[in-house]
Amino acid sequence: DAFMHKVNLNGANLERANLFRANLLQASLRKANLRESNLVGADFSGADLSGADLRGAKIGPKDRILVKLTGANLTGTILPDGTIHA
Repeated sequence: DAFMHKVNLNGANLERANLFRANLLQASLRKANLRESNLVGADFSGADLSGADLRGAKIGPKDRILVKLTGANLTGTILPDGTIHA
């Protein structure tokens, strides 16, 4: 339950970080390493995740996404399954 509204985490190494229910509203996470992080319940509304690496990140149960990405920039983001968002 961290409140990190508008924080600059560009290029940050957050591998395996526990960001459960973190509020990252309008945060900048360009090229951040979020591999294998717990993102369940996190709010990335309006955040910039361009080029971020989310491989293996926990985003919810197998058939549900429990991360809020409303208006987030995902250009070039590596998604949890390894695919790259165009």
